[in-house]
Amino acid sequence: MKKNDKINLVIYLFVAFVLGGLVMYYIAINTTLSTTNNSGSTSSTCRACSGTVIVNDGSLSASVEKVYDAVMMIQNYQKNSVASTGSGFVYKTDNNYGYVMTNHHVISGAEKVVLIRSDDKEIEGEVLGSDEYLDLAVIRIKKNDVIDTAKIGTSENSKLGDTVFTIGSPLGYEYRGTVTDGILSGKDRLVTVSLSGSSNDWVMKVLQTNAAVNPGNSGGPLVNATGEVIGVISLKLVQTEVENMGFAIPIEYAMSHIESLESGKAITRPMLGISMLNVSDTYSLYRSGIMLKDNITAGVVVVEISKDSGASKSDLQKGDVITKINNEKVDNMAYLRYELYKYNVGDEITITYLRDSKERTTKIKLTEYKDN
Repeated sequence: MKKNDKINLVIYLFVAFVLGGLVMYYIAINTTLSTTNNSGSTSSTCRACSGTVIVNDGSLSASVEKVYDAVMMIQNYQKNSVASTGSGFVYKTDNNYGYVMTNHHVISGAEKVVLIRSDDKEIEGEVLGSDEYLDLAVIRIKKNDVIDTAKIGTSENSKLGDTVFTIGSPLGYEYRGTVTDGILSGKDRLVTVSLSGSSNDWVMKVLQTNAAVNPGNSGGPLVNATGEVIGVISLKLVQTEVENMGFAIPIEYAMSHIESLESGKAITRPMLGISMLNVSDTYSLYRSGIMLKDNITAGVVVVEISKDSGASKSDLQKGDVITKINNEKVDNMAYLRYELYKYNVGDEITITYLRDSKERTTKIKLTEYKDN
């Protein structure tokens, strides 16, 4: 090989080496180094970028594990057979017992309740107390039958769009322990429900979620992404044109009544001392001898006043139409009860009502409701 050719070869190799090094350096400084953090998310540090990029893999498995074994299927036995099923969760334990929260309608009419743990063990429970209006109940089991206890969180700090999930037993035994997820779709929803089966007579303030809720999920927990219970699944909107509208009782509201439920004491509620009908119940009003003007489209009509009640000492008369309690509108009986039950026996409230199309007010001292 000639001398000039050798020199050219050396120069060529040197240039190739330098260019190769530059290429490798460029790749190196732009390489993304990935690590996994404790929550299961991937943390990627890019030197060509500013800051740290967090990529969440979307898994709720760690949060599900925190509450899964606290959730139980509940079987409502009547006449020695399962009449209905639902869900519940252990919210606390003491030295001897575990306490399971569920819905009133899950255990209503039960002669026996059987709880099925996540490991399929069956336990008979004791209903300590329940309330139809709250739609809540407490069941007691032996402490050594508790696998785990759910952590109670708060719904007040939750935001619309937050990830939530449910655990329950939709459609009965075969699908027990089902997990569904979604988001918090709404807060402070006022949903009218039927307690008597014939009319909408109660209003519940609830959380809304698009997580799948089906028969059997009732009483189970609504849980946030960190594994804390923020609500108690209670109902879903069932219409052919509606999808994924489930509702849960805020956990703060449930826990505020828990001592009464655990003790088996009836929840004390106030009453006005009247029998009533909705303005829309025209046939029943006619049978009671009450005729309203066509321009009255909302409110609650006084049909009868009980003796020695708060209403009997007020200015109310048969045929008056109650439209407000302490300046809060009451369009029907459901909303009247909702507003009324915010107060205690002995409280004095202001009633706004219509008589002869004129708006008037009167004060009523609330007395204790007696269930005859």
